[in-house]
Order: sequence, then C-alpha cells, then structure tokens
Amino acid sequence: MMYKVQLADPYVTERDVKAVAEAVREKRLSQGRYVEKFETKFAEYIGVKHAIAVCNGTAALHVAVAAIGIEPDEEVIEPSFSFVATANCAIYQDAKPVFADINSSTYNIEPADIAKKITEKTKAIIPVHYAGQPADMDPILETASKHDIYVVEDTAEAHGALYKRKKAGSLGDVNCFSFYPNKNMTTGEGGIITTNDDELAEKMRMIRSHGQDARYHHIMLGYNYRMTDIQAALGLVQLKRLDWVIKKKVEKATYYNKKIEETFGDEIQTPYVAPYATHAYMFYTIRFKDRKTRDKAATKLEEEGVETRVAFPPIHLQPLYRNLFGYTKGYLPITERVSDTILCIPIYPHITQKQQDYILSVIKKAMK
Repeated sequence: MMYKVQLADPYVTERDVKAVAEAVREKRLSQGRYVEKFETKFAEYIGVKHAIAVCNGTAALHVAVAAIGIEPDEEVIEPSFSFVATANCAIYQDAKPVFADINSSTYNIEPADIAKKITEKTKAIIPVHYAGQPADMDPILETASKHDIYVVEDTAEAHGALYKRKKAGSLGDVNCFSFYPNKNMTTGEGGIITTNDDELAEKMRMIRSHGQDARYHHIMLGYNYRMTDIQAALGLVQLKRLDWVIKKKVEKATYYNKKIEETFGDEIQTPYVAPYATHAYMFYTIRFKDRKTRDKAATKLEEEGVETRVAFPPIHLQPLYRNLFGYTKGYLPITERVSDTILCIPIYPHITQKQQDYILSVIKKAMK
C-alpha cells in the first residue's frame, strides 16, 4: 500500500545523487579508491584503527564470526530480540546461538543473564545495540575478559550513538554495522566491520574477497562480500551528515515523548535512555500495557496509512530456531513480553510535527 507516513525515509539529497553519478562517470564500479577512502573516514569517525567495508550488514556479521574462528558446535551468546541475521551468522559457522534475555527498560541484552549462559563451548558474545541505544558494555566486556571470549558488537542500529562518551562500534573485539536504507546513514545495501586488532583486520579483508592475500592466491575460505565504489561514494556523503541526522532524530523523539506523556500518561511507555548512553533513534519504539491494545493500535495505524513495525518477533520462536534447537515459548520471558507489547512508529530527520501529531491522533482514536 502507499503510506501517508512511512516508518523510515532515507535522507537523500542532490549531493548524494551527484556523488554516485561521479563514481559511475569515473567507471569506479567495483571495490576501489572510494571504498578505501570510506573505510578510512569511517574508522576515524568511530575512533578505531581499521574499518573493512562489505556488501551488507549480514556479511559484516558473517565475516566477523569467521575471522574470530568460531567452529562447529561452539556457542555464541546473543539476544533473541534482534533481526534474525544476528543469530544466523553463528549457524553459518555451524555454531549454536544461545539466547540471553533482555533488560526490561533498555531492551538490550542483560549482562547478568549472559553470565548465566556461559559454558565451556562459549566462543563469543554478540550484544545488539537495540534501536540505537548501546547495550551496557562494561559488564559484558568484563565477563568476556574473565572467560577469554570475544565480543562482537552488532551496531547495525546505532551509528553515532555513545556509550560513556565512546562510540558504539569501538568497544568490542570486532564490531559490525549495516547501511540498509532504514538506518541513520545508508549506502543502499552495505555494511562495515571495525576493529583495533591488526591481525583480525587483515584476516577480514581476505575473507571478504575469496580468502586471497594476493590476486589468485587463496589461503583460506572466503566469500565475495565486497562493497562497490558506487556504494562507498554514497556512504562518504551520508557519513558527513550522520551527526546532523542523529540530532534531528533526537529532536523528533523529544517531541514524541512530550506529546505522548501529555496525551496518554502511563498508558504508553516511551523509550528509556540509560544514563550511560546516548540514543541514535534508528527506531522510535513505544510500548503498550498489553498485546491486545498494541495490536489494535497497529491495525488502526496501518488502516490510516501509517507504517509500523513490531521489531522484533523473538528469534528463538522462529520456526527455524524451534526446529533446529528446540527453543519454546517461555524460555525468555522478558523478551517475549516486550515483543508482545512494543511497536515502532515512524521517525526520520525530516518527519514533520504535523505528521507526528497525525500518528498520535490515530493511536488516540484506536485506544478509545
């Protein structure tokens, strides 16, 4: 259907169009100097030594877990409250995703539950920075260090967000970003991996390009996960305005918070921002008291031309994961309760107050 208000709307200007056109005119169509420049600029922005650009965020996760050497039957601890790619990357290596529950306020993985799930087979922890707010990284890093396991940040939703004044995507051993169009910056499709580890960086560069250390010299199993110069040309322009996009989205979120509190009181819960974090608001999530009210509001919004999303249905309850690993309902009570009551409503830097007011008026109508 044609929506009056889309859930997300990429901020693309004539400058973006011009940058892509310039790359095409120069016949910079595959991986080349634009990718190299984009990697350099992105690493500088995040505050790390290396950035390795790839074709999408899923590829970033796969390259990361392959590089740290996750092997069959090893375990990766992560939240179930995420997009399925977070867990699929473990299966690509014939490993097992082990799901920890989330914090009921931030919706990020709960460090205390991570500690309970660690076994002799645990190889890595993948915290997801849900909706643009970093997970509580210090206790996660402490647990990882204690057990000598890797931390792979899934930063797909948190470009530019801060954890204790450090950029999300600078804290783990390796860190993965997505540049899908609904993100705060986009390259169409695309992803990038950041790290301060020289050896891992070199390994990931080989994995993304058929496992070769020189042309036609293949020393490990690799894949064709390269980013194109066309994507990188767009990424360079998008990166320059990322902080502005976040600033505008914070303004839009602040307006939503105020209006929701005034209109609905405690009937609708707005996003909680932890004192250690800044929120980049890739999603703006509201939470209802029960699933029936949430579903009623979501149905009414869709009927009135407002796109919404339940992000996310728990991964452990997806048919694939039930069949492979035997996960059942009730395994992660907080994750399941949050998923049953949460709803993402439209937010982007150029959404108008008139559009926001319209969205809230439809919710009010539904809740009557």
